[in-house]
Order: sequence, then C-alpha cells, then structure tokens
Amino acid sequence: MAQLVLDEARTAAFLTTVVRDAGGVMAALLSAVGDRLGLFKDLARNGPATSREFAARTGIDERYAREWLRGLAAAEYLEFDSQTDRYSLPPEHAAALAEEAGPLFVASAFRMLPPLVDNLDGVVDAFVHGGGVHQASYGADWWDNMQRFTAGWYEHLLVQEWLPALPDLRAKLVRGAVAADIGCGAGCASIKLAEAFPNSRFVGFDMFAGQIELARSAASQAGVGDRVTFEVLDARHGLPDQYDLITTFDAVHESVDPPAVIRAIRNALKTDGTYLMAEMNCADDPHDNRGPLAAFFYGLSLLYCMTTSLADGGAGLGTCGLPETEVRRLCVEAGFSNVRRLPSSSMSVFSLESVLYEIK
Repeated sequence: MAQLVLDEARTAAFLTTVVRDAGGVMAALLSAVGDRLGLFKDLARNGPATSREFAARTGIDERYAREWLRGLAAAEYLEFDSQTDRYSLPPEHAAALAEEAGPLFVASAFRMLPPLVDNLDGVVDAFVHGGGVHQASYGADWWDNMQRFTAGWYEHLLVQEWLPALPDLRAKLVRGAVAADIGCGAGCASIKLAEAFPNSRFVGFDMFAGQIELARSAASQAGVGDRVTFEVLDARHGLPDQYDLITTFDAVHESVDPPAVIRAIRNALKTDGTYLMAEMNCADDPHDNRGPLAAFFYGLSLLYCMTTSLADGGAGLGTCGLPETEVRRLCVEAGFSNVRRLPSSSMSVFSLESVLYEIK
C-alpha cells in the first residue's frame, strides 16, 4: 500500500485552526467566570488595574485574578499596559462583555456553555439510541442566561426599531390590541410590549412550566400583571382566542411540530392580524452555513435546539432548520399569503444571528 503523503502546509493550517478554536473554548470559559463574578463590569466601571488592585476591588483571590487577567489578555479580550502593569477592558469590548441587556451584549452566552456540557452525556446517548434531552434537564442557570442573552432585543429593538417599521401594527397596539407570544420563555417580549402599550393585552404561551413561572414573576416585578398573562400551552394543538398580533422569537425551529404551530397561528389570527416571526439567519443550502457563527449554531442545535425537539418525538429541525425558503414554504402551506423579510438597520447581536419576518 502506498504511503499517504500529507500536504504539510495544509496540515499546519489545520492545526492552527484547531489550536485557535481550543483557545476560544478556554476564553469562553474564562469569560463565563468573569461574567458570573462581575469582573468585566468592574473593569468597565472602574478602569484599568493591576492584578492586586483588581483583586482588592472585586474581592477575589489575587492569584486567580492574575491568571484570569493574563488569560484574557492572551485572548485579546483585555489589553495590558506593560508600563503600568495594568489590564483594561476597551469600551468596544465592554459593549459585548459588560453592558447588561445592551444590543451587543454576549457575555451571558458564555454562561450557557456549562449547562450544555452538563447534558453532553445525554446527547451522546441520543446519538446511539435516538431521542434527545428534555428541556427540564438544563436547569435554572440555562434559563436565566438565555433570558439575559435575548434581553437586548426587547430592550433596544422591539419597540425602538421593529414596530416603527410597521406603523399600522404600532397604531393598533397604541389604540388597544390583543397579542400572543408563542414560545414566550421568560416573557421578555410580552412584558416590554405591555410597558410600551398599556391599552393592549398580552398573553405568553410556552410548553415548559419552568419558563412560565419565570415569566409570571417577571411580569409581577415589572408591574404589568394586570395586562399580561402567561400559560403553559402546546401551540400545535391550537390557541384559545383570536389575536391582532402573534409573535414567535427564535421558537419555531425548536418546536415539536413546526407546520402545526404555524397553522395554529394562522387559524388564531384575526382577518387583519399580523404574525411576526424571528428565526435564525441561515442559508437555504446547509453547506453555505460556514464560519464560526454557523459552527456555533450547529453546536447549539445538537446540544439544545434539535435534541429538545427530538426528546418529545418532534421534527428536530435544528437551529439552522428554518432558512428563508423554508419559512416561506411553511407559511404559504399554512394559508398565509404574504411573507416579508424586514431589514435590520442597527448594529446588534440580533442582526447577526436572526431574521425578522412580517407575515399576513
């Protein structure tokens, strides 16, 4: 048998990629620690510091502070000034790592990694035996940080950018409308809309009781419990009322039966109602999904979105399972006649990872 001759340049390039990605995993885990302990927020608020100053400011052990600072300086998340021996967080980086609920905030995504790893054995078992890992297996830390990760959409885009692009819908909400959010999670969207449009009434539905409990608590704390309710509901079996507005925010691709959910939404919309769907920003051809963001999507799919759907015998579309062509096909089959992709003009995490559609 002829000996395989490797292309040394190609091998070296691949090893560089592997080392880069392994370093990225470590940077992500260090960032999860930093977010949990408020270390990024301290650097953003109080400015550069030596490891001793930083440890004193944050109340952590100096040796751990020093290693954490060095590690994230190596990853170029932090900057180091050799003249002063101080580490700093550039303001451009602070927008992503320290500005809670900001449009670019991603630090909470790092906190979602440990719950994914905790469920790795279950996913490996599903590789062999089929099925999947149920939502309830992911725990409170997962749900809390998922809420933190998406909060920026609702704080900076929903009322400020998305609804102004739909003036007729916005006017209807000002006058008073009835709206439902399917797959509402912790209720951020409904609560934000209730704060902005006090004449309207909102209900959030989710299959997972743990999320509904979080949503009810959040609505009470926000003081909008008089006009927002949350209920455990499997939307594929139908909705209990007729609505002027129905929304799904990154929810349909991980549902058990996406076509049934969209049909139920169509049947529950009033004649002049609007359906707003946010779905992942992915290509029609799966092989065109390339690069770090696509790799993140597919990892998230295997470790959460796809497996939780398959755990209930669902379609398991996965994170990249609803590209624009498929969204349009499912909506037309459900009886909708118009699907419009809305442009995104702002710089935000949402504009990178998701697409918003107006459907009638």
